[in-house]
Amino acid sequence: MNHVGSVVVKKAARIAGLCVMMSVGAVLAGCQSDPDIDISKLAAETEPPEVLYNQGLANIKAGNMSEASRKFDAVDAQHPFSEWSQKSLVMSTFTKYRLGRYADAIATGNRYMNLYPKSEDAAYAQYLVGLSYWKQISSVTQDQRNSVKTIEAMQRVVNEFPDSEYVDDAQAKMRFARDQLAGKEMQVGRYYLERKEYLAAISRFRVVVEQYPNTNQIEEALARLVESYYAMGVVSEAQAAAAVLGHNYPDSQWYSDSYALLQKGGLEPRENSGSWITRAGRRLLTGA
Repeated sequence: MNHVGSVVVKKAARIAGLCVMMSVGAVLAGCQSDPDIDISKLAAETEPPEVLYNQGLANIKAGNMSEASRKFDAVDAQHPFSEWSQKSLVMSTFTKYRLGRYADAIATGNRYMNLYPKSEDAAYAQYLVGLSYWKQISSVTQDQRNSVKTIEAMQRVVNEFPDSEYVDDAQAKMRFARDQLAGKEMQVGRYYLERKEYLAAISRFRVVVEQYPNTNQIEEALARLVESYYAMGVVSEAQAAAAVLGHNYPDSQWYSDSYALLQKGGLEPRENSGSWITRAGRRLLTGA
């Protein structure tokens, strides 16, 4: 199990452990000791909320996530806004996430956040929403809507719960999502560049430089700007892009290639104080 899975499961177990009552434990013990009773088959409509809840926990322990999810949903449906419903919403979000029912996990987690935004388990519920979006991120050749949603959801974890145990992983997931968004811009930019639609290509590479400077795509984006501007004959901007690339990534192969391209035309990298690329380059150096 990876780090994320371990965090998610441990948190779910911790929530569950706090909620097990001795009296209900006795009920479960009786059920589990009777071979003629299958707790997964008990009619949800006839059980009190604490029994349904603990049946859900028992099903998680048995590896039956689908039945566990059904039990937690039954608590919420029959006893809305109760203490047991609040606890069940968290566990329902968890089980739906584990089942890969990400849209359902997001809907349940968002409902929990709307109802209990300041609760003890709010950070966990919001983190599960973010994970559910993150799990649906597709390759850069496809729509990146889930990357945007991942950033929004995980940023809420960071902003609203800065002391929670989920912040570090939330930030890691946001970095991945931003890199995907930058990768999508690069893919489209290269498409235009190959077709010699230089202005359209530049607009995409500029997005990467200005909006996603701390991603793995930044070096190539600067190099592609050198290539695009040079092909258009706008040599001052090509030189400026190469200068920024050299200042920030002097050992990069992308810089070596850009420098060689300029040399073919008898040029070299040169800062241009009036260029947007130079201004963006200063932000790269300062980390602003």
